[in-house]
Amino acid sequence: MAPLTRVRAGDSGIPNDLIVEYYTQRASTGLIVTEGVYTSLGAQAFVGQPGMVTPEQIAGWRRVTDAVHAEGGLIVAQIMHGGRVTHPDVTGGHTVVAPSAIAIDGFMRTAQGKIEFPTPHAITTEEIPSVIAEIVQAARNAIDAGMDGVEIHSANGYLLHEFLSPASNVREDIYGGSPENRARFGIEVLTAVAAEVGADRVGLRISPMHNIQDALEADDDATRTTYNTLLSALAPLGLAYLSVLHADPAGEFVQHLRSTFNGPLMANSGFGVVTTREEAMAIVEDDFADAVAIGRPIIANPDLVRRWEENREENEPNAATFYGPTAEGYTDYPALVH
Repeated sequence: MAPLTRVRAGDSGIPNDLIVEYYTQRASTGLIVTEGVYTSLGAQAFVGQPGMVTPEQIAGWRRVTDAVHAEGGLIVAQIMHGGRVTHPDVTGGHTVVAPSAIAIDGFMRTAQGKIEFPTPHAITTEEIPSVIAEIVQAARNAIDAGMDGVEIHSANGYLLHEFLSPASNVREDIYGGSPENRARFGIEVLTAVAAEVGADRVGLRISPMHNIQDALEADDDATRTTYNTLLSALAPLGLAYLSVLHADPAGEFVQHLRSTFNGPLMANSGFGVVTTREEAMAIVEDDFADAVAIGRPIIANPDLVRRWEENREENEPNAATFYGPTAEGYTDYPALVH
């Protein structure tokens, strides 16, 4: 199950009964990757996003993991720092941070409506260790909450991806200015998290050249060098898996990343096209990946594994209810009766 933003945690960020039910319904999935959980109040990207910060949030996630494990499932938490993809109205007034003081060109949703993205505070070299420590602590909190592992979110324009992109990272210190320097922050984060919770419990998600939220990667050679540097440095750690969001998982670039990482690859063919049963099976059977992350079909089909095993008809997802506070479009999709 791909990490899927669903914003059902209210103002508190505490997993509630609805969230417990949602993940428990999907426990038959080979591996659940949770929606991104924020690492501090300033790292929150969305209204209604759950956190992995306070004792109450950790206890809420413990309820989720206990329920999923009781059904025989496996679940890892996606650890996510929103970076500049937020607003003080979302973070409770906390400073929005990023590699560089460059705002996203556009608007975001807050409780007060759509507001322009703010210009973030450029994290200083001296502040980097505290940001890494915050991410490491959130990973420790996830394991303490009963998670089977963590997935570090370095994709889709959020903080770790912002460091990788030359459009969002124009730093002149050791964390910017070259592909090798742009990869440094991610290397340090993953190394520190692996040291804290064990490399075999840590996955990494990337989305090279996905080009959303202004984390642009337009130069193919520079992008390849950046991700080569990142994955070459991480390969000796023996991480649990690499999850790659890319439109062509069978293509040369993703397969090159896979060989550089030299570990299990989880493929996700992207936001633009819904991954079908036939595509997912072909990716694994043709050995282009070890696993496939599925999004929207699992939103609409809590028992998708059974439906795919038996080649049964699927419920259609309703995009209008992907985000929101209620059970509609969240826990009310029917499972098979017979």
